Amino acid sequence: MIASKDRIAGTMEFPPATPQPNIYPLSWQQKTAKLEEVWDSAQREYWDPKKLPWDTFRPSAYTWEQREAMAYWWTLLSVFDASAPPVFASAFIKTYEAHEEDAVRRCFFSVTRDEQNHEQLCGLAITKLLEHPDPLTYQPKTDIGRKASKNAQWLYYNGGRYWNGYKAAVPKYSLAVLFSSFLMGEIAAATIFHQMAAKCKEPVFQAGFRNVGRDEGRHMAICMALMERDYPKMNLSDKPPITKQIRAGFLFLSGVLYEPPEDFWDIPADFISNQREIEACARGAGFHIPEYETKRENWRNAMLNLKGVLDKYGIPFPAIPEVGISGQEVTDVDMKDIIPVF
Repeated sequence: MIASKDRIAGTMEFPPATPQPNIYPLSWQQKTAKLEEVWDSAQREYWDPKKLPWDTFRPSAYTWEQREAMAYWWTLLSVFDASAPPVFASAFIKTYEAHEEDAVRRCFFSVTRDEQNHEQLCGLAITKLLEHPDPLTYQPKTDIGRKASKNAQWLYYNGGRYWNGYKAAVPKYSLAVLFSSFLMGEIAAATIFHQMAAKCKEPVFQAGFRNVGRDEGRHMAICMALMERDYPKMNLSDKPPITKQIRAGFLFLSGVLYEPPEDFWDIPADFISNQREIEACARGAGFHIPEYETKRENWRNAMLNLKGVLDKYGIPFPAIPEVGISGQEVTDVDMKDIIPVF
């Protein structure tokens, strides 16, 4: 063994404090009972995507247009849900570096684990529908499939821009800012998955959506418990970043929950018209995707629910004119600044 040149054990009785941020020293403080309850429910409700009723699913019962259209929606979802495991893994590490209480760390571990399930669900659905393991190297069989393939390329391009921005942004923000950004995605996600579970024709998709919707509701409870714990004593300097992050989150998550704003998303002129055509085809196959007005109402309600939470803590809410919500104008949002997750 090569001896270290800066050994200090012989020069002092106790070592110096560990420079922070660092995962050490560890402690197992338990302060927030609600988070223990959420962790216990996460343990009880854990599920395996492979054990869903895939034996009831017959892709061959659908036309190739319908299969490619349904696979497109799962591809769209994967841009958000399949990015969530590394996104939450980064936040999970941050809870250790910030020496959060034990239950917070375990809850963020449970979210990372849940999102891995959601990613696997996307992958299983896409692979079974297309008989191919990814949508980018898949060779389309129909005109719908070709439009879906083009859109998928642009979705993943924009997703890559988000990931680069997220990696740079997370170290800059406190966990209090992160919680609000995560919460907005969970509020909206729980709504759409419950709607799709209620109206999708395929039993395996119904079961998957029910499980995902339940997970998202639990994730929402984690964020709410942390906000209730921390926001009454929040540093005033954290409030403006939260306002900006809510606006950024609306713009980013509109890609899956509404329609991607063309002044924020870098997409071709025919992207939205193609997506509407693809979604109509999927609906014709019994795969329930909310119509445009329902998406808008879902997003509006989610934003109003979030506004109700932030209003309690005196955090200005951004204007969301796309769904008719007035508030503070935020105009300087860039993809490199965003941290929300779905």
